[in-house]
Amino acid sequence: MVKATKAEKKIAYDAKLCQLLDEYTQILIVAADNVGSTQLQNIRKGLRGDSVVLMGKNTMMKRSVRMHSDNTGNTAIMNLLPLLQGNVGLIFTKGDLKEVSEEVAKYKVGAPARVGLVAPIDVVVQPGNTGLDPSQTSFFQVLNIPTKINKGTVEIITPVELIKMGDKVGSSEAALLAKLAIRPFSYGLVVQSVYDNGSVFSPEVLDLSEDALVEKFAAGISMVTSLALAVSYPTLAAAPHMFINAYKNALAISVATEYTFPQAEKVKEFLKDPSKFAAAVAAVSTDAGAPAAAAKGEEKKEVAAEESDEEDYGGFGLFDDE
Repeated sequence: MVKATKAEKKIAYDAKLCQLLDEYTQILIVAADNVGSTQLQNIRKGLRGDSVVLMGKNTMMKRSVRMHSDNTGNTAIMNLLPLLQGNVGLIFTKGDLKEVSEEVAKYKVGAPARVGLVAPIDVVVQPGNTGLDPSQTSFFQVLNIPTKINKGTVEIITPVELIKMGDKVGSSEAALLAKLAIRPFSYGLVVQSVYDNGSVFSPEVLDLSEDALVEKFAAGISMVTSLALAVSYPTLAAAPHMFINAYKNALAISVATEYTFPQAEKVKEFLKDPSKFAAAVAAVSTDAGAPAAAAKGEEKKEVAAEESDEEDYGGFGLFDDE
């Protein structure tokens, strides 16, 4: 079988990427640092069905995106270009973005701390028995790790922050973690950005629930309302509050002066004769309690009817002669 030339491979890659851009409108841009080929193959298998994983050089991906935009007139996909930085890949999907992102996160593999690697997390060695013989004590002393000999083995006394996040792993730290059989890091595809039909947003947006969105929307409306009331600028959200405040001001003027209007008459009557207000409150309480009382009466009737049915014994008395 004749191997394809570099030019033919580029043409095939361009065709594949353009086909995927035509077919899919949702794309996850993922970082693929320290992800092995076997791990990537497992991810492809896990996403098979409604998603396609495509890796490649950034220059090739950018060229294909530009070509597709020029050929189809779809300028929205040009938003992908700034995202193609570093060791990244593309996951084209027709499924739910949140579910696909969660599926990708499942395929993480533990990895040892290699020399020169930038630590993605803090590495803390917990106290306990290391299983190493006492001849290794000097090795711990070099790293300023307090130890003691317990039952013929080296034991770490206190927790030790061996590597800080963002620091490079040194040879001593890597050797110690290898001796302790600790694989502190885990690697997999990490979603960096989300492209959805021309829009680009952070993957944190996928974690927002409907309740959280409603809460944020309500908080925004509350801020708009507060600002509108503070500067006396009418908005749809502030209008009800403005009308109520205006009514309160007009009512206060009416009560303080002889001026009156229909909506203020009842308030003035209550102020002149407070007993009318008490009677009105009592009437409202009675009206509210009537349905509840009626409901309780119905329940009592139903219970009484059930009891009479139970005592009927099908038309025969309990002590009737045969």
